[in-house]
Amino acid sequence: MNISVIQSTIDAIEKPVIFINTDYTIKAVNQAYRDVYHKEVILGTSRCYEISHNSHQPCDKAGESCPMQTCINTGKSSSVVHVHHTEKGKQFCDILMKPITDDDGITIGYLEILEDIKFASTNMQKNKMIGNSKPFLHLLKQVNRAAKSNISVLLQGQTGTGKELVAKALHNQSQRSEKPFVIIECTGLNENLFESELFGHDKGAFTGATQSKNGLIDLANGGTVFFDEIGDVPLNMQVKLLRLLETKSYRAVGSLKQKSSDFRFLAASHKNLLEMVKKGEFREDLYYRIAGFPIHLPSLNERASDITLLAQYFLKHSDNPFKYFSATALKKLSLYSFPGNIRELKNVVEQASLLADEDEIQQDDLPTYIFADPQIENGDFSSDLMSLEKVEKQHLIKSIRNSDLSAELLADKLGIGVRTFYRKLQKYGINIK
Repeated sequence: MNISVIQSTIDAIEKPVIFINTDYTIKAVNQAYRDVYHKEVILGTSRCYEISHNSHQPCDKAGESCPMQTCINTGKSSSVVHVHHTEKGKQFCDILMKPITDDDGITIGYLEILEDIKFASTNMQKNKMIGNSKPFLHLLKQVNRAAKSNISVLLQGQTGTGKELVAKALHNQSQRSEKPFVIIECTGLNENLFESELFGHDKGAFTGATQSKNGLIDLANGGTVFFDEIGDVPLNMQVKLLRLLETKSYRAVGSLKQKSSDFRFLAASHKNLLEMVKKGEFREDLYYRIAGFPIHLPSLNERASDITLLAQYFLKHSDNPFKYFSATALKKLSLYSFPGNIRELKNVVEQASLLADEDEIQQDDLPTYIFADPQIENGDFSSDLMSLEKVEKQHLIKSIRNSDLSAELLADKLGIGVRTFYRKLQKYGINIK
């Protein structure tokens, strides 16, 4: 296959594409790629890392995973998420690298196909996903791939890891982005309320139904419906939910008329649904219907290298954006285990920004309970690490003992919802009194 044929092939691709040899030299490029980067591509001279990374060495020499090296080692296509220096500044890119062979099956070079990830930001844009750790980059890749499909996505992760933000990213990057994004809070809904909220009701369907009302499934027609904490759906309602997902049809409460709705289904849960299936608390057929594309959201403890970046992001978008953290304060934050995850970090940053008398936020401005964390007391990670559950339990006990706040205010200080707060107390057998 000669270069002219390759050039004709990549010219027909809408996404930015280059063809490179094993020396990283760009041998062919389409116009979409040229439009992305401010550096001029000179065929036969420019190397891919010079254009995309403003670097003088390949990605794998700078601590990143190089997809071409993976292709060389495996003989198969490879993909990775990198930060590229584009005409619009630094941007996350989903990179697909494909080996190209000649008629004899010999690899002659590689196609590099790029896709901009619009739902994440490297410059702290509001309402965008923020981070740079390996677990975070893996999450971006999963979200970007799932967004373009109509497949059902199940988001699983601890409370406060940002499941709703990910769900919105999945919707905003889909073909349904101009249609409604409807959130259904499953926690606390009894059977009657669940049906009425989902499917609507006719006038006179029950006491107090003085007029007909459309349900949330009606509102989601053409768009996306997001079931938050789907593990809390009552077992006797799960069969009705399964039928809705399989047929996209339903009846309003008190009505005999069959209705239908075209929607994409997303769900989230902090519970282990497979364990619930084993215990008979969640239908197995429903689980496999909703978990078409399961995505694990890493805890903040798993992506500890993102804490500094996230703390600066929350401070920038707080009521005191002119303030900044001292190096010592950031060090203390990076060592804390954050059982409440990103939501807790946001609350900690807001509290510290209010408590700081100077523009520079010192470690003494941080909430005192942070310093009770075992790994901070040791100055680093303990060699005898406690489980996250044990740390969380101790943190809850200390917070309750050292505070006279109401359950609602204490939950808010901890960066969790009231229902989540009570669930954790029940889980660990803690009496708030």
